[in-house]
Amino acid sequence: MGEFNEKATCGTVCLKYLLFTYNCCFWLAGLAVMAVGIWTLALKSDYISLLASGTYLATAYILVVAGAVVMVTGVLGCCATFKERRNLLRLYFILLLIIFLLEIIAGVLAYAYYQQLNTELKENLKDTMTKRYHQPGHEGVTNAVDQLQQEFHCCGSNNSQDWRGSEWIRSGEAGGRVVPDSCCKTVVAGCGQRDHASNIYKVEGGCITKLETFIQEHLRVIGAVGVGIACVQVFGMIFTCCLYRSLKLEHY
Repeated sequence: MGEFNEKATCGTVCLKYLLFTYNCCFWLAGLAVMAVGIWTLALKSDYISLLASGTYLATAYILVVAGAVVMVTGVLGCCATFKERRNLLRLYFILLLIIFLLEIIAGVLAYAYYQQLNTELKENLKDTMTKRYHQPGHEGVTNAVDQLQQEFHCCGSNNSQDWRGSEWIRSGEAGGRVVPDSCCKTVVAGCGQRDHASNIYKVEGGCITKLETFIQEHLRVIGAVGVGIACVQVFGMIFTCCLYRSLKLEHY
């Protein structure tokens, strides 16, 4: 009996340090997850107003929430491990399971949206650019379109001819412009009055191709981070169950 208790105690100590090391890494992983979510929302959110679906935004918010909960859970896991409190271990396991589900959901959403992105952009981007650009109440769209065309060196949804159907261009408020000034290779006031290839960007595929590639790259990052951290959590749940069982055997 004494030999059994000695082995159980030794196993418990090993599991405690293993779980503690895991929680330190897990806390850092939570920080990384939250950073990816915040990075997407803060630095890459300009183009969200050009998307009809809220899926891209939802995946970023899920990562921020999951990352914050991961960091809190990591601290809780350390406390539960060294205090050897089985009720804290139970709570820790439940939080791990919730985070696991959140990150799997974020990964699945990112993958699903990745598949439908091309269709959504083809159906909505042209209308968004021509009907909302420089229209009252749509300043966010105007800024996003200008930044999109300048950053990716493109003009129009499919090509520069798309701007002929723009409500802003046809309204007369454009000041003789045939395309926005942000289409120009060198932006100066009124440069959009001339749409020659020497003056504006004429890229095959237009801004749709550029924006699609940009968002797909970020969806791959979001999906990989979500699913990757979720897989790591499986080990955390296994370690927790083993430690809980070991503490239960020692108690009896």
